[in-house]
This record gives sequence, C-alpha cells and structure tokens, in this order.
Amino acid sequence: MTSPASLGAREATPQPAQRLELLDVLRGVAILGTLATNVWLFTAPGAEASVLFGADVGPPAKAVLADPSAAAVAESAFRFAANGKFLALLTLLFGVGLAIQFESAARRGERWPGRYLWRALFLLFEGIVHFTLIFAWDVLMGYAAVALLVAWLLTRSRRAQAVVMWVQATLHVLVMSVLTAGLVVAAEPASRVPAEVIRLYAEGSYLDQVAFRLANAAALRIEPVLTFGLMVFLFLLGVRLFRAGAFASDDNGRRIRGRLLRWGLGAGVPLNIATTLAGPDYFLVDRYVAAPIVAVGLIGLIGVLVDRAGGSGRLVRSMSALGRMALSGYVTQNLICMLVCYGFGLGLASRLAGTGPWWVLGLWAAVCTFMLVAASLWLRWFRQGPAEALQKAVVSRIPSRRA
Repeated sequence: MTSPASLGAREATPQPAQRLELLDVLRGVAILGTLATNVWLFTAPGAEASVLFGADVGPPAKAVLADPSAAAVAESAFRFAANGKFLALLTLLFGVGLAIQFESAARRGERWPGRYLWRALFLLFEGIVHFTLIFAWDVLMGYAAVALLVAWLLTRSRRAQAVVMWVQATLHVLVMSVLTAGLVVAAEPASRVPAEVIRLYAEGSYLDQVAFRLANAAALRIEPVLTFGLMVFLFLLGVRLFRAGAFASDDNGRRIRGRLLRWGLGAGVPLNIATTLAGPDYFLVDRYVAAPIVAVGLIGLIGVLVDRAGGSGRLVRSMSALGRMALSGYVTQNLICMLVCYGFGLGLASRLAGTGPWWVLGLWAAVCTFMLVAASLWLRWFRQGPAEALQKAVVSRIPSRRA
C-alpha cells in the first residue's frame, strides 16, 4: 500500500477548507434524475424485467411524430431529459467522492487505499442487497468494482491516470459503435414481454420477484459490464475535475464550470437529439455516449444556477440535504416505487396501465418531493443518512495503518 502523501509534490492534491456545497446539490439532482429514468421501469408492464425483452427505456421520439398529443410530447421530453444523463452525472460524482477520500487519507497520514478497500467492498455488499431485495438495475455493485480499480490508479502518476482514462473512453465508444452497428444490421423488432413476466410484477409475491432477480442475475447485471470502461472514465474525470477546483465557489471554479457548460451542452445536446431521433437501434450510443457529454454540461448549468441563487434558497438547501445522504436517498426512492407499483404493494402499475404518462410523472414528482422534505428533516436530527451511518459504523471498526 502507498501513502498519498508519499507521492510527492508533483501529485499534490488541493487542501480542503470547507464542504463543497455545490457537490451536495449535484448529488441531490443526480439522485432525483436517476429516478426520472427508473420510474418508467417500475411502471412498465413487466417492470424492471421488461428491458430483457427489448423494451425501450429511452424517449419514444417516433411515437411523438405519429401522435403529437400533449401526453406523448410530455413523456418524450421528460424521458429525453433524463435518459442516461443523471446516471453519468452520479457516476462522475462517485469519482469525486473517491478523490475526496484519497485526500482525506493523505491528511491523516494513512496508507492508501487502506481502509477504503473495505468501504468499497461494503458498498459492493450493499449493492448486492439492493439488487436482490429492491431493484434489478442497481448501480452500486458496478461503482464498487470500479472504485477498487480507480483507488489503486490514484497511487500511480497522473500521466498514467490520464492514459487509462482516455484509453477506456476510446474503447467504450468503439464497443458502443460496434454493438450499435450490429443492432442496425440485425434490424430485429423488439420482442414482447411474456405474459408470465407481466403477471409476476402485477400479481406475484415479493419472494417470487426476488427469486426471478436471482435466477436472471447474469442478464440483469449486463449494464455495468457493458459500461465498465465508461465508468472508469467518468470516475477519473471526476477526480480530475475535483483536483482542478471545478466545484469550488471561487473564480477558478466558476470559470471551469462555464467551459463545462458550453462544451458539454453545446456538443452533447445536438448529438443527443440526433441519436434519439435515429430510433431505438441507436439506444446504446444515445444513453452511453451522447448522454454522458450532456452530463458534463449539467455540472456547469447547475453550478451557474446555484451561483445565481447565492447557494441559498429552500430548493437549494433541500437538494443539498438529499445530496449529503445520497446513498440513503437512492435506495429509499427505489423502495418506495417498488411498494407503490408492484402487485404485492399498492399495485398501481397494473391498475393504471394504459392511462397515459401523467400518473407516472406525478409519481416521480411526489417521490421527489417526499425525498427532499424527508432529507431536510432527517438531517435536523442526525448528521448522516441511515445508509451512510451504517457504512461508517462498519468501516470505522477496521483499524487503519499509518503511512
């Protein structure tokens, strides 16, 4: 193991002063943004399993062209705004969190990765529990695996980190391009979700759904496998932006965020529109290539909005509170949707099937409102969210080794 401090002056990281409020706001936005995509899975026929049968979770752009009704336009715009962008933003922010942990270990004179390895392994355990008991498309397991690699990479030179970062980005784009070409050439229509799968989520028991996830774990875990290179890139990009001061409230931070806004949205939005209009065959490029570029621009956009609000205001404070307990928020919002939508709970997904997108949008808004209020109230009484407190209690029992 290596001491972060021993990497020398050429590897010096910024000295912390105060908590970066913008990071908390960004995390809160990312959590609610991921729900904006996941809510369509909870409410679809076959729910989370529908993706296995070719269900498109992206914006139904062609449906809008055929039926430009208010409901179709609203659904398409909402799904376009959410698809892939906040997942990429959340991934990048996990990389920022890793950089903060690295810096913290350096201040304490601890070896690296040291106790952080146990933190990543505990996150992997939490992801397995979340996948098994709540939501098949969990992101925590993938983040834990990438964190183990990137934690080691932080002991290498910054030049080595940059090489890995851009090699992974290049390989990811190549893989997505090849797979997309295969989809275009095959041009096979999406298969229908089997009736027994629809019944499983509309009428089946909770234990039946758990058994289904475990029986189909290999297929349901395909996303982090396909996007491993993207996650490595975004983690390292988060580290790089943190070290550059992109999240600070000074002139340098605002200057960097301005560039992120111009380049991320300027390049990402037109590409994202093009891949969306191209149709479902281009889903991989749309979600995993274009959307991450837009996510970088969102850092700049949200930063500008927070700066204009002066870092205050009820919404900013509530979003910041949710960001401080992002792990708890992520798990809780998925748990709520599971209980509201699936048959063993309220069963609204089947009861309201075919009524249009408005109730889905209302569900998302209601859960978001609850999460913002609950996070603000929770942090009045506790310093951390429940999941964060549990993780800290477990990892803190592991003795750390000095450098």
